Amino acid sequence: MSCGNGQNMSFLEANARQRANWLVDEGSFTELLDPQDRMTSPHLPALGEAVSFDDGVVTGVGRIGTRPVFVISQEGRFIGGAVGEVHGAKMVGIFRLALEAYEAAAEKHPDDLDAYRPVVVISFETGGVRLHEANAGLLAHAEVMDLIQDTKGKLPVISLIGSKVGCFGGMGFVAAATDAIIMSPQGRLGLTGPEVIEQEMGKEEFDASDKSLISRTTGGKHKYIMQDCNILVEDKVADFRRALCELLSKPYEEICSCRRIGSYELVKEQMNLVALAAELNPGDAKDVWRYYGNEHPEQLPELETAEFLSVVHRRPKEVH
Repeated sequence: MSCGNGQNMSFLEANARQRANWLVDEGSFTELLDPQDRMTSPHLPALGEAVSFDDGVVTGVGRIGTRPVFVISQEGRFIGGAVGEVHGAKMVGIFRLALEAYEAAAEKHPDDLDAYRPVVVISFETGGVRLHEANAGLLAHAEVMDLIQDTKGKLPVISLIGSKVGCFGGMGFVAAATDAIIMSPQGRLGLTGPEVIEQEMGKEEFDASDKSLISRTTGGKHKYIMQDCNILVEDKVADFRRALCELLSKPYEEICSCRRIGSYELVKEQMNLVALAAELNPGDAKDVWRYYGNEHPEQLPELETAEFLSVVHRRPKEVH
C-alpha cells in the first residue's frame, strides 16, 4: 500500500492501516507489531469478547523526506478505537523509539537537526479508555502523557483528527497535550462523548442524535474558531498529508508555538476562556462565534472548507 494509491481517498473512510501508509512517503512505512505477531489483549477472551490481532491500533515508522515519522493510527472499527493494555503499550513503544531516534539524530546531525528531527504523528480514532480493561487503559493514558512531556524540546508530536469515531475521553487530553492539531470539518474532539452527555444530563441538555449540534460543539470548524485546532483541511488523505508536510517544513520552535497547554501563560489563557464562558452564558456555539466577530454564524456550518477559511473570524490568541 503506497501513499500514492490513496491520496484522493476520504480520510474519514480510510482505515487505520491505510492512513498510516498513505501519510508518509510512498513505500517507506514499516509496521511494527503487525497482525502476524498476534499481539492481542489478554483480557478480552476472559470476558467472552473477540480480539483483534493489532488490538485496534497500527504503529510503525516511515519517512517524510529525510525525517523519520513514527506513526500511531487508531482503528475505530474495533471497540471504537478504545485503549486497552496492548493498544496502550504499542503507543508507548512508539514514543520510546522516537525519543531514541532523536538522540541518535542529535548526535549524528548536530548542525542540521531540523532536517533529520523525528516526529510522532497520531491519527486519532477513539472514544478513550476501553472499559473492559479500564485500569490498564488509564495507565496507558498516563504513560503516553508522561512521554509527551519527555518529547518537549526534542521532537514534535502532531495530532490528526478526521476519522469516524473522533477523539474523546482521555485521548482528548492526549491530543490537547500534543504540539499541533490538524482536523477536518468532519473531525470531532472533546472530553466527553455526546451519548455520555445525554445519558448523564438528559436529552434536553444535549441531544446526541442532533448531528448538527454535535458538529457545532465538537467539530473541526468550531475547534478551529476556538484555536483548539491549528489547521483545518478538507476530508482527503492528501490534504492531511500536505498540511503535515507544510507543518514539518517549519522550524521546531515555530511548531511549538501552536501549543494550547503546557505553560503558565497558556493556563491563564484557558482560565480567561472559562471566565468568558461564565459571562456570556452561551446557549449554543453560534453565540460564541458571533462574539468573535462572525456576523452570520448560522451560515458557517454550511460553507465549504475553503470559503469558511476565507471568511471566518477566530478567537484572538493572547500575546505572551
